[in-house]
Amino acid sequence: MKKHDLVYLTEDASHDAAIEIINEEAFGPGRFARAAARIREQGPHDRALSFICADNGETIASVRMTPVMAGSVKGHLLGPLAVRPSHKNRGIGRELVRIAVEAARRKGSQAVILVGDPPYYQPLGFEKVRYGALEFPGPVDPVRVLVVPMADDVHAGLAGVIGWRDDAVVPAVALDLPLAV
Repeated sequence: MKKHDLVYLTEDASHDAAIEIINEEAFGPGRFARAAARIREQGPHDRALSFICADNGETIASVRMTPVMAGSVKGHLLGPLAVRPSHKNRGIGRELVRIAVEAARRKGSQAVILVGDPPYYQPLGFEKVRYGALEFPGPVDPVRVLVVPMADDVHAGLAGVIGWRDDAVVPAVALDLPLAV
């Protein structure tokens, strides 16, 4: 049996090509037509809350978090979450979700929202959002809209449009400003 040396790291730009391959394997070309992808097209994900798993130096899984306004809730949209076929069913995806949700909680996010399978995500702390409460920029099965609430009255605030918000992403490159003398 092959020994695996798994490490979980914050995503950086060097992981982009591998993440694209992993998502292509997991979701195929149809991934771009999904309602959640329409939100992700509106602005960048938050690298500080996005993570990869590497096995002996090779990126084999990833999860991304995109800042969103969901009704009146400042939250994060989790996804895509994908694991290479060679590493599925080992708990890697669940660990990436746990790490990302905890990072969002520490950053002060009010909620982590996703469109996914309730049997997979509910044991990880996700709850169903009220049927039809959020308006996505494309068709979505309302039964698959889930949330981890992290503030009071989150469910009440999850009503209306969900879309990217631009006040949460820290630029990946620091500005080169002169030092005060």
